[in-house]
Amino acid sequence: MEPDLHPDLKPLEFLLGTWKGAGVGDYPTIEEFRFGQEVTFGHNGKPFLIYESRTWLIEEDGSLGRPLGRETGYWRPRPNNEVEVTLAHPTGIVEIYVGNVAFHRIELQTDVVARTASAKEVTAGTRMYGLLPEKDGARDLGWVYEMAAMGQPLQVHLSAQLKRAG
Repeated sequence: MEPDLHPDLKPLEFLLGTWKGAGVGDYPTIEEFRFGQEVTFGHNGKPFLIYESRTWLIEEDGSLGRPLGRETGYWRPRPNNEVEVTLAHPTGIVEIYVGNVAFHRIELQTDVVARTASAKEVTAGTRMYGLLPEKDGARDLGWVYEMAAMGQPLQVHLSAQLKRAG
């Protein structure tokens, strides 16, 4: 039995479920690539969303290849349509984002980026998540990630369009 949605989560309710799709990645320090992604936003009745994202390389023939990034975390709504997001990556990076929710769009920027001694240098990031205009009776979730890393200024690194899968 699924618990009732905590009332504080109402502004983030549109994210709930599993989303699947594809995106592109690029950065001055790497070659452009395509990836498949699965993102899940869940809840347990408490005032936060439970978040998980997994990505895989898309091979030239369109099949899913090796695993790429993975991140887990929590999305916590705050008063005045603000939101706090904590993300942990298995590569030794932990990020805290702060931002705002407006209708079906969320804009986030890093407040803190911490890393282990062996992690790549990442110094800042922004993320935007939003429902795209309705098409064929459904609304996809689009997102964009800008990153400052490896001596490079803040710029687009990843973007994807995901369909609700459950």
